[in-house]
Amino acid sequence: MSARTRTSVRRRLTLATVALTSVALFASACTSNTPEAEETGGAAAAPVASSDNDATGDKVVIGFSAPAADHGWMGAITKAAQAEADKYDDVDLKVAEGTNDVNLQISQIETFINDGVDAIVILPFDGAALTEVATDAMEAGITVINVDREFSSPFAARATVLGDNYGMGVSAGTYICEQLGDNKEAVVAEIAGIDSLPLTQDRSKGFADALEGCGLEVSNRVAADFTVQGGEQAASNLLQAAPKIDAIWNHDDDQGIGVLSAIDAAGRDEFFMVGGAGSKDVMEDIKAGDTVLQATVVYPSTQAADGVKLARLAVQGKSMSDLASMGVPRQVQLYAPVVTKDNVDEYLPSAFQS
Repeated sequence: MSARTRTSVRRRLTLATVALTSVALFASACTSNTPEAEETGGAAAAPVASSDNDATGDKVVIGFSAPAADHGWMGAITKAAQAEADKYDDVDLKVAEGTNDVNLQISQIETFINDGVDAIVILPFDGAALTEVATDAMEAGITVINVDREFSSPFAARATVLGDNYGMGVSAGTYICEQLGDNKEAVVAEIAGIDSLPLTQDRSKGFADALEGCGLEVSNRVAADFTVQGGEQAASNLLQAAPKIDAIWNHDDDQGIGVLSAIDAAGRDEFFMVGGAGSKDVMEDIKAGDTVLQATVVYPSTQAADGVKLARLAVQGKSMSDLASMGVPRQVQLYAPVVTKDNVDEYLPSAFQS
């Protein structure tokens, strides 16, 4: 593979690392930092940044809306948002019932607008379909924080918190390249999510690009639907079509429950598997080391919690304490790290339950 291709992949990984750094900055944005005491002798100590972002401020009423918690990751999104709001005496989080009905979600946002909330944190079931009502909220002077699925207009949100779907694919592909070494004949399979979704397309593109960097490609690919049943059926079809596999990347750990069931039923264990999203069940399997699961790529379920923190900062007119710039950024993209047996204990506490 050309040096240019390898350099391109390295640049993508570098960008992902920069995204991680921005998340680390963001995580500390609302943390009170006490200035170090000045030294009593010699040269004056260098100034140390301080922040009172966690100090109680003006009351902030935040409306929150997300799709139905029909799988573990989505359920964790809402729980994390509520848990984050509970940390602050000055935040009143009003949570709408999760729904996959676009019209009902639009109605929820209209209700928040009529109620005169200060901010709305929304993970839209369909970003394009919710763009107009989110724009209405912004025009009404309400701070809108968009989570995970982007609106189709920059005027619909003050800030957007995103996972890195392309980066997930890059992380998974890079890990598989590292494990397979110089085996250019290796058979790599992929079990995607819903193919019509841009997030699935981004994950597959990142995966293919990373594999290309080490001279590999996806030999067998099937698509599921992020459900246990869909994962089991897709994996069964894959295993029948591919008599030999060296590595599998499964896009989603919830559908991975079905994938593992199909693998067990087929009695196959000649390959290793990488998951996606970072569920607690998968991380425990990785730690135990008694399945084909060897790693998973995290897609943070803390995005809405980050949205709550951003909304509070924006409404109260505060800045991120570890950035020199004023205000909060227009976009925060979270990193997609690979979790293996070596580092699983670091990620288990924040993992979601499938």
